[in-house]
Amino acid sequence: MPENSGGIIPLDWQALVDEAKRRRKAEKLTQKEHAALAGVSIPTMISFERGEETLTLGKAFDILRVVALVRETDRSGVQANFVKEAFARWRRLTAKLSEDSPGRFADGWYRIDYELVGDLRDVSLTELEEFLAKAKVRHTGWAMFWIPTRPEITPREIDGTLECWHAPNEIDKERMFDDPAHCDFWRAAPEGRMFLMRGYQEDSVETFPPRTIFDTTLVIWRLSEALLHANRMALLMRRSEGDEITVKLRAMYTGLTGRILRSWANPQWDPVIDRQPARSDECVVETITPATSIEDRLAHLVFPLVTSIYERFGVTGIPFEAIEREVRRFRQSRV
Repeated sequence: MPENSGGIIPLDWQALVDEAKRRRKAEKLTQKEHAALAGVSIPTMISFERGEETLTLGKAFDILRVVALVRETDRSGVQANFVKEAFARWRRLTAKLSEDSPGRFADGWYRIDYELVGDLRDVSLTELEEFLAKAKVRHTGWAMFWIPTRPEITPREIDGTLECWHAPNEIDKERMFDDPAHCDFWRAAPEGRMFLMRGYQEDSVETFPPRTIFDTTLVIWRLSEALLHANRMALLMRRSEGDEITVKLRAMYTGLTGRILRSWANPQWDPVIDRQPARSDECVVETITPATSIEDRLAHLVFPLVTSIYERFGVTGIPFEAIEREVRRFRQSRV
């Protein structure tokens, strides 16, 4: 065995795992919540806590980062902490809700976060709110990062960020909609960081019971909307017109077990032949792209994300042209 002359202490993997478990429990996180924050599957989280050494280093770092066991040296760790703090805040807000409240997202939720990397302007929270209003994507009825004007629910400053929670009816008696798809929680930071959680629209209708389907087209629309929103925020926040801003976007979907793919929002679009229940309960997809390429290459960016999600349901071979047509339909919609 070579002599350890560099002063580096050998890694005690089991001790690291034990400390991560201790910190998770101290923060009152379940394995499922820890996995959600880390962006890994629940089986991966379980394997980690068993001390298995087959995990990739990247996934192990994602898990350890949640409980502050990785010393951050780059922006990726800062974004992970931003997501962690936003998720923890959502947990505190929803802890006061009744067990059957739609705001708890009992049947699953999806989360989209992104960061803008590049030479950004220094903006105040007031300017950030103005940018968010300008960046609104008007192709859907319930836009992401919507700025409500009613005083009770208007965005407010929390921990140096803008925060908005569309609380369910038991808290906000004046709500028009009281279902998971309209109980958004979002945060935006002046450094170009965004976080949004929402329940599934598929679980908010009377046509079928909650947690039975995952719509094939809604996922295309939401990812398209998130990318366009990131592009518009990048154009508003960049320091000068020639600056190129990079968008790093990640989406996580939970509560997939028991669902099948189905075209409900657009029944005429249904390239799925074999319908199988989801093979896993969670799915994480991500992309990195120059902001200026999003408008022209939207379908090309959405295609690998959506097909990766479809694979969780055993569906492969969806042609690019099918996704492209639905992206075009999204772009042509006006609300």
